[in-house]
Amino acid sequence: MAITPVKKLVEQAKSEIESLTPREAKQLADDGEALLLDIRDVRELDREGRVPGAKHAPRGMLEFWVDPESPYHKEAFATDRKLVLFCASSWRSALAAKTLRDMGVENVAEIEGGFKAWVESDLPVDKD
Repeated sequence: MAITPVKKLVEQAKSEIESLTPREAKQLADDGEALLLDIRDVRELDREGRVPGAKHAPRGMLEFWVDPESPYHKEAFATDRKLVLFCASSWRSALAAKTLRDMGVENVAEIEGGFKAWVESDLPVDKD
């Protein structure tokens, strides 16, 4: 049995979701129109830093936290703001954004290039 390479899955996901530049995502968050969701592993956050104001939603819990019928639902995710996901380089966030769209979340996007692009855009990072 041949598996579909993850690179192809990411390409397919990106063709179905909205991607924002880091600056676009920051502006939406600053304007109160978006909730930034960092889906990186906690070790990545500790090692590389965090985007100020972003909520951490580990990739493994994201769908459970977003689903209002899940016993793990988090109220912070019940918002009309756009959910803007990011990971290290936008592979996981593309797949996660597509999954949320498949669940019926319409107002969702990802940051093209992820945290790496955020840093390269000289946007703020907390390194505590």
